[in-house]
Amino acid sequence: MEKTTDLDDPQRRRIHLLRKIKDFTRSIVGDLAGGRSPEISINKYRNYCTNSDGNCFCSCNLVHGKEVLTLKTQCQVHRIDVLLKVLAIVQQLLQENRHASKRDIYYMYPSVFTEQSIVDRAINEICIILECSRHNLNVVSVAKGLVMGWIRFSEVGNRFDCISSPNSPHPVPVRVEDVSDIFTIAQYILIVEKESVFQRLANDHFCSANHCIVITGRGYPDISTRRFLRVLVEKLNIPVYCLVDCDPYGFDILTTYRFGSMQMAYDAKYLQLPEICWLGAFISDSEKYSLPSECLLPLTSEDKKKAEAMVHRCYLQCEEPEWRLELERMLEEGVKFEIEALSVHSLSFLTQEYLPAKIQGMSSMNYIKN
Repeated sequence: MEKTTDLDDPQRRRIHLLRKIKDFTRSIVGDLAGGRSPEISINKYRNYCTNSDGNCFCSCNLVHGKEVLTLKTQCQVHRIDVLLKVLAIVQQLLQENRHASKRDIYYMYPSVFTEQSIVDRAINEICIILECSRHNLNVVSVAKGLVMGWIRFSEVGNRFDCISSPNSPHPVPVRVEDVSDIFTIAQYILIVEKESVFQRLANDHFCSANHCIVITGRGYPDISTRRFLRVLVEKLNIPVYCLVDCDPYGFDILTTYRFGSMQMAYDAKYLQLPEICWLGAFISDSEKYSLPSECLLPLTSEDKKKAEAMVHRCYLQCEEPEWRLELERMLEEGVKFEIEALSVHSLSFLTQEYLPAKIQGMSSMNYIKN
C-alpha cells in the first residue's frame, strides 16, 4: 500500500492527510443524509501465520482480509463513535500542527473510551484507513527506551551528545522523524532486552572500552525505540546485535525487533530490523559457560505454551530457521535462564568475557561470508 510517508515535505503530508480525513467524513455524512447505514472498511494485515508449508505472503505487506464496521450492532456503533472522536482529534492536531500522546487523547473522552486499549485500536484503524504511520497523525508516545554510546544527534532543536559521556543513558527521541545531524564513530549497535543489563554495561563502562551504541527498549520495545533503531541502521550502515534472556519472552522480544508486532503489522516495513543478529543468550550457553544448575529455571506451563505457539510462526521457518532450532532446543531442555545468571562468575563477566567473545565471533562469521 502506498504510504503518505512517501511525501517528503511535512506540510504536504499534513495537507494530504487532512484531505483524506475530509473525504472520509464526507462519505459518512453522505450515507447518513441519504438514509443509508455507513460502512467503514478496515484492511487486515499480519506479519506471520502458522502455515506449515511456508507458502504464505505475510512478509509482503499485503492485505489479508477486511473488517467492515456498520451501525447494525451496538458494539460496532461504539467502535465507530470512538473512531470518529479520535479522528476529529487527529484532524485538529494536523490543522494546528501540534502533537499529543495517546494518553492525552484518552483523557479527552474518558467516559466514552473507558480504557486506553480502545484508543490504541482506533489509532491503528485510522492509520490503516488513511494509509499512514502513526507519527504522521502527530500522535506520539512517551518513549521508554534508553540510548548511550558513541553517537550524537539533534531532535527539534535539542542536541543529544552521548559521546561526551558515552556510559550515561539518554532517552530515545520521541519524534524520530525530526532526528537529524546524526554523527557516530561506533562500530556496531547493541540492543539489550532489559534496563538492568543496560545498567550493568553502563556501570562497567562498556561503551568506553568498545566503540558502540547501546540501546534498550526496557522489555517489549515501543514504537519510538524501534523507529529510532530503523533510522540508525539505515543511516549508519553498521552491524546491529541483540542480547535477550534465554526464555520465551526474551525470544518474543527479539522477534519483535526483527519482524515487528502483529498489532502494528500494517506498518511493519518501517519498524522491523532484518539486519539484526542474535548474540544470545542461547540454551547452549548454559553449558558453554558452566552455569550451575541453580541458575537454570524450569520452563513454566505458560512458557511452554508461548514457545510452542512461536515455533510455528512462518517467518521462523522461511527466514530464520536457525532461530527456530534454538527455540526447539529450549523446549527440549525444558529450562531457561536470565542474562544476569552470568554474574555467577563475576559481576563483569558479561561485559569483559561474554559479550566481547560473542561479538568477535559474529564479526568473524561476517568476515568469512564477505
